[in-house]
Amino acid sequence: MLDHGPGDIRFFDRVAPLYDRLMPAADEAALSEALSLSRRSVRTLLDVAGGTGRAARALSGLVDDEPAAPGVVVVDQSLSMLAAARRRGLAALGADATALPVRTDAVDAVVVTDALHHVRDQRALVAEARRVVAPGGVVVVADFDPATLRGRALVALERLVGFDSTFSTPDDLARFFEREGLSARVVTSGFGYVVAGRVPES
Repeated sequence: MLDHGPGDIRFFDRVAPLYDRLMPAADEAALSEALSLSRRSVRTLLDVAGGTGRAARALSGLVDDEPAAPGVVVVDQSLSMLAAARRRGLAALGADATALPVRTDAVDAVVVTDALHHVRDQRALVAEARRVVAPGGVVVVADFDPATLRGRALVALERLVGFDSTFSTPDDLARFFEREGLSARVVTSGFGYVVAGRVPES
C-alpha cells in the first residue's frame, strides 16, 4: 500500500498540474442551495481542503461583493495545489484543515468539496469549521456516497491508488453534523451529494 501522507497530500502535490484537467467543475447549483440555508449574508467563505480552488471558482460570484470583505479564500496543505489556485487569482492559505489559523466566528461559511473523505480526523475538521463560522452561518460538505454503485467503485479505486479514505453516506454525515451541534440538512443526494449544517445563532 502506498503512503501519500496525512490527507494524501503528497499525491495531490504530484498531480496538481493536471488536477483541473481531470476533475469536473464543482456543482455550483448545489453549493449555492446549501449556502442559501445560512441566516447570515455570505460575504466571507473558506474553501477548506480546497486544492486548486474548484469550489472557490464556482462560488466567487455567489459571495456578496464588498470592497472591505476578503471574499473567498482557499485553504489547503498541498502547496502545489495552492500555487495553482493563486495562478487563477484566488486568495490562498496554507494550513491544516483541522487547525485553522483563523479566529473564532471569523467567516460566514466553510465549504469542503470532494475532500472530507481524505481527512483522517474528520471530527476535528468539522469542529474547526464550526468554530470559525459565525452564528447563523453554514458548514457545507460535498462528497461521494459509498452506498451507491459509483460510490463503491470509487472506494475500491481509492484503495487501489493507496488513499487512506473514509467515506460517509449523506444521512450518516447529517447525523454526524447534528452530534457536533449543527442543524443539518441533506441538500442533494446520489453519488455526489451535499450536506449543510447551520451554526446555532445562540
